[in-house]
Amino acid sequence: MAGCCWMVSQRLLLSPPPGHVSLNSSSALISSTPLPFSLGSRSRSRARARFSNALSVSASSTLQALIFDCDGVILESEDLHRRAYNDAFSHFNVRCLSSPSQDPLNWDSHFYDQLQNQIGGGKPKMRWYFKEHGWPSSTIFDTPPEDDGDRAKLIDILQDWKTERYKEIMKSGTVETRPGVLRLMDETKAAGIKLAVCSAATKSSVILCLESLIGIERFQGLDCFLAGDDVKEKKPNPSIYQTAVQKLGVSEKECLVVEDSVIGLQAAAGAGMACVITYTSSTADQDFRDAIAVYPDLSNVERLGVVASKCCPCQLVNASHPLKLVTCK
Repeated sequence: MAGCCWMVSQRLLLSPPPGHVSLNSSSALISSTPLPFSLGSRSRSRARARFSNALSVSASSTLQALIFDCDGVILESEDLHRRAYNDAFSHFNVRCLSSPSQDPLNWDSHFYDQLQNQIGGGKPKMRWYFKEHGWPSSTIFDTPPEDDGDRAKLIDILQDWKTERYKEIMKSGTVETRPGVLRLMDETKAAGIKLAVCSAATKSSVILCLESLIGIERFQGLDCFLAGDDVKEKKPNPSIYQTAVQKLGVSEKECLVVEDSVIGLQAAAGAGMACVITYTSSTADQDFRDAIAVYPDLSNVERLGVVASKCCPCQLVNASHPLKLVTCK
């Protein structure tokens, strides 16, 4: 959307049918809360610059589907997954020969933040780590596995155990959804817009997560649910969102994705979908310039939607100010 600078308003609006507002290719803008916050070490000007590059949406499209990622969007799950991995490494006494420590492998918070923001999916994370740091010994294999079959078996066993441990944490009753998620889901369904969840995580763990956090009724009311098991390639590969489009029966230009990381943003963009970011403490410093809006959470997002102006290619809809003109260069 070259040549446009846009003003940030206070809320997003989701225009319910039958009066959907069309998304114009030159003005597919989504309003957001002002930017009083600091994103890590980045300057305020650079943070605002993220908003200047909206994704293109076809002029004939209307918003037909809202798609949520799960981990990091519906709940802040990074540390929960990290704990489950470390418990698995400890349980199977996983030791990399390159490590100076005699203790089982343990991913600290800083390292895991970097790892999960670069590699999607649990098995790819472990495979990458073991390739970089050496395949480990464990109670599964006394010596580091050398052939591809044994290495795949090691990763499968670790991932399965980690998934069960993650389920135990989810069942503990101590985990909550991120602010604004449930309300936005309910408003989306009430507006007649399709609702989906697409996660790179293991299907059984995502189902448990959704049933525990959003409730069985909301989970069963989803128009589409996909997990890492349902596609061959993990995010940032766009296949999970491409599959969702087929299942939802809509165009990619009629979808809006909510993600928390640049990996998810790349997957959505690769599928031709507009993406809103609701970042976490571990993803706040990432480059979200291709997102159409960036939020610390969804608590101030009332409803989602966009409007195109005939007199100016950039206009926003605000809950208190129905039409708020932005300046075009």
